[in-house]
Amino acid sequence: MGFRNTDLRQLPRPGAWAAAAALAVASLLAGCGGGGGGGGGGGGGFPIVGGTPPPVNPPASGGDGGLVPSSEVAGLCAAPRRGTNPATGASYPDTAGSLDNEKSWVRSWIDETYLWYREVPATLKAGDYATPIAFFNVLKTPLTTDSGRAKDRFHFTYDTEVYRQLSQSGVSAGYGMEIAAVRTTPPRNLRIAFVEPGSPAANAGLQRGAKILEIDGVDAVNATGTANANVINRGITPQALSESHSFVFEVGGVRQPAVQLTSASVTSTPVQNVKTIGDAGNRVGYLLFNDHILTAEPQLIAAVNKLNENGGIQDLVLDMRYNGGGSLNIASRLAYMVAGPGPTAGKTFELLTFNDKNPFRRSFLDNFTPFYNTSRASQPLPTLGLSRVTVLTSPDTCSASESVINSLRGVGVTVNLVGGTTCGKPYGFYPQDNCGTTYFAIQVKGVNQAGFGDYSDGFTPNANCTVADDFSHQLGDPAEARLAAALALRNSGSCPVPVASSKAAAGIGLEKAASEDADQPLLLNRSPLRENRLFEPSPSAN
Repeated sequence: MGFRNTDLRQLPRPGAWAAAAALAVASLLAGCGGGGGGGGGGGGGFPIVGGTPPPVNPPASGGDGGLVPSSEVAGLCAAPRRGTNPATGASYPDTAGSLDNEKSWVRSWIDETYLWYREVPATLKAGDYATPIAFFNVLKTPLTTDSGRAKDRFHFTYDTEVYRQLSQSGVSAGYGMEIAAVRTTPPRNLRIAFVEPGSPAANAGLQRGAKILEIDGVDAVNATGTANANVINRGITPQALSESHSFVFEVGGVRQPAVQLTSASVTSTPVQNVKTIGDAGNRVGYLLFNDHILTAEPQLIAAVNKLNENGGIQDLVLDMRYNGGGSLNIASRLAYMVAGPGPTAGKTFELLTFNDKNPFRRSFLDNFTPFYNTSRASQPLPTLGLSRVTVLTSPDTCSASESVINSLRGVGVTVNLVGGTTCGKPYGFYPQDNCGTTYFAIQVKGVNQAGFGDYSDGFTPNANCTVADDFSHQLGDPAEARLAAALALRNSGSCPVPVASSKAAAGIGLEKAASEDADQPLLLNRSPLRENRLFEPSPSAN
């Protein structure tokens, strides 16, 4: 389970993310950040949000003696990997080197590829940082947006093998339950948002809505202090397989007996709860979509085929409230399957823009992402052929999920939003491995067919359609608050008048803190991998 901004099943966070995870529950004592949403613009001729770029800085050095092309120091490692790389089937490219070589590579790679490389402070010196990861963590723009948020909130690293396993198969260590922070200060309100099928949490009979009361004997609602925070954090974010921790939950206001959960390899099921609501000729389809990972493609295809059975559907509610992003090509295929060939043929799903160095030597066609109409196996994709779709959103709806919204709007499909404002991330990365660490630095900004990509403050719900997350109902239940509002919007053209505050919504059971928006709880400790737009390494890759 891992405290995530949307995900409770994450594995130990290597690199920069490990330190953040260690502070996860401690941070709850002060409040919860989450989601994402830096501002900024990009290269490629598009303006930078918040004004004119600053003057060009002279590049700082990797080894404090001048930059060299990153290719000249790539794979020179203090601890070279041996054996076969499971991602390529070839030997690792590592050779004996030093930490200074690795830091030199990081600095050069940032200068070559980072979208805002001109804004990286020239005063940063590699010798002031013990490791290449520590150096990488500061090699980013220090500027802020007009709203005061950091322009770049999306810089991170991953252990390369951990990243490979998670990105390709969705496998991670945890309990298989996603935890949402409804209230992050005492009395805290930590709820199960959803449970992965077949996981330890599912096998223990846990469901959405259960509230965490205790972890390993510590009061998860009222306890204060670092020691208690560490106990809670260790329980929620297991650092290895087969860790066992005790939890006490409250269900429907009733305290339950303690349950022992043991961490295991949990495989994400990105598409869940596929169903139709209503009678033939007036049916609304619903599906929960949680992850843009490669295993999502066959599940999305199966979902669309199911929704097309028995006369098909007339409308769709796409629940991406907990979907933080992932593969842009999965997002493109999903958008195509929703809209069909009519509005999408020959149109732009997303056009990528880079810094003025054109670091990846890409042509316009390379930067053009179409609405893919075939699967990765080159099979025609099924379609729903809808001219409108309603998306259930939250601050955890991020990056590639926002691309689905933006791209469909760009070709004239009506996209209604119900729930909360999305995270605001029109940016992406080409993950790059060096010496066993995969680095993620913003290198690209995406725009739709209409040339729009300035949504760093997120997409907001339709008028009157900001709706609290309802933990008293299961996802896909027509009575669940967000789905109910979406159905009302479809039937009457407007969402129901919202309750003035979540305290008044007894059925929803959310607790409102003065300093927080409890209507929009955030999933805790979501891996950065889960809230980003990721591109496949080859421009020709599907």
